[in-house]
Amino acid sequence: MKHELPLLQALIDHFRKLPGVGEKTARRLVFAVLDMEDGEVKDFAETLQQVKENVGFCERCGSYAQSKICSICADGARTEGLLCVVERPADIYILEGSGNFRGRYHVLHGVLSPLDGVGPEDLNLDSLKTRVDEEGITELIIATNPSIEGDTTSLYISKMFSDREVKLTRPARGIPLGSSLEFVDRGTISKALEGREEI
Repeated sequence: MKHELPLLQALIDHFRKLPGVGEKTARRLVFAVLDMEDGEVKDFAETLQQVKENVGFCERCGSYAQSKICSICADGARTEGLLCVVERPADIYILEGSGNFRGRYHVLHGVLSPLDGVGPEDLNLDSLKTRVDEEGITELIIATNPSIEGDTTSLYISKMFSDREVKLTRPARGIPLGSSLEFVDRGTISKALEGREEI
């Protein structure tokens, strides 16, 4: 825009860096910030800073945590021996939203993608082996997204544990091929977890 204020444009540009936020949405967010009370803006800015400074990764599963161990790993009421492997920490929040899974999680922080230069050494796989051995895991649910990379990663993990007494499953294919867990409704995720298939 020809007469855009430099500060407004700078904030629009920052919002546009967020996933799924285009020019129009970024502009609406900026105007929403301008309509906030001064105290709200200050709280918003301070919360962003605190999240960046105080939220890290769980030493056990690799999810987001405000301490060394996340609340799910520390929860003694979770089902022992049941571990769900996901691509990103955000996937945990989606699966938890289904209200149907009471095990624990393990975050890979990506998927195998040779074309992008992502190999096994780039994923959180060594600690997965350790957890399966040390935590008495009896079932490993591999909940990578139903994509070529996700399926390749699933196959790689299944080969990793082919010599161990651990059941390997995938969520049922109610999740559309090529989609992301992020865009699947809770009911479908719940049914996919209930009807998981052995690999």
